[in-house]
Amino acid sequence: MGIYFATDSRVVWTITLPHRTQIIYTPDISIIIMQLELRPGSVLIESGTGSGSLSHAFIRAVKPHGHLYTFDFHEVRSKTAREEFDDHGLGQYVTVDHRDVCATGFGGNLIGKADAVFLDLPHPWLAVPHAIYSLKQTGGRICSFSPCIEQVQKTCSGLSKLDFQEIETMEVLQTQYNVQTRQIPVLDLDFLKTAKSDATEKKEKEVHKTLTAIPPAQQPGHTGYLTFATLYPSWTRKCLDNQHIYENTLE
Repeated sequence: MGIYFATDSRVVWTITLPHRTQIIYTPDISIIIMQLELRPGSVLIESGTGSGSLSHAFIRAVKPHGHLYTFDFHEVRSKTAREEFDDHGLGQYVTVDHRDVCATGFGGNLIGKADAVFLDLPHPWLAVPHAIYSLKQTGGRICSFSPCIEQVQKTCSGLSKLDFQEIETMEVLQTQYNVQTRQIPVLDLDFLKTAKSDATEKKEKEVHKTLTAIPPAQQPGHTGYLTFATLYPSWTRKCLDNQHIYENTLE
């Protein structure tokens, strides 16, 4: 029996980590990182930390010059996650805090500091007002992960009332297609040009080989909905407010 050493990566950690909560897997993680426009140097706020699957991916996306501020209302989970980050050599890129962000926000030290905010909470719409104060004056992106469509509806309503733009919700379902070579019979219509006769010689059927993608017999199940939105720069929001005031005077 051979011994194999896996490389240190967020994918390996997502597969092997101890589950303290339900986790977000690679298909959703990749879309979240892309839609939040994360890159080395980005400052990101996450709530809640949970098992740390997504947190590890966030850290690897923003390091070495960026930083992750992650919050969880469960004190033991926060402490365990902090120890894991330190054990994995990632402690300098992340700050873990025990806090109920829906009630108290993200803290005064993060006002106007974040490029993006990610919410994985039972009531994300309660944290959206706090996110506005934490995003930079130049604007930023926000994402909310919710398993139920009722949560999505309330979150989208909250985002719209607070002047977030480009609000969209998507569901990521990874499907693996099986590529095969199939033989398709070619329809021969030459028999229509001649009269029918018993002596007519039967031709061998012609087939055409083509490369096709076969979908799986079973589709992957639902994981959750991802809601994204953009907060425009502060000067743009002021222009929009003035436009709304002007439009209201015309009504």
